[in-house]
Amino acid sequence: MPTATIHQAKTTLSKLIEQAEHGEEVLIARGKKVVAKIVPINAAPKFRRLDLFKGKFTVPADFLQPLPDDELDAWGH
Repeated sequence: MPTATIHQAKTTLSKLIEQAEHGEEVLIARGKKVVAKIVPINAAPKFRRLDLFKGKFTVPADFLQPLPDDELDAWGH
């Protein structure tokens, strides 16, 4: 994984972004300490199914009702 100083990153930002576009991660360092990372964002899922568990369970009618005092006490409230 390549490392660039902040000064190098300022002067070669386009090149570093191009490396990230090709799947490479680039570290940015202040002196000898790494402080940031440029990563490709195409690794994130593009589509999330909202109906994955449709029909698998039902939400009880009282789901949004306040919990009884003894239950709240058990949770430390």
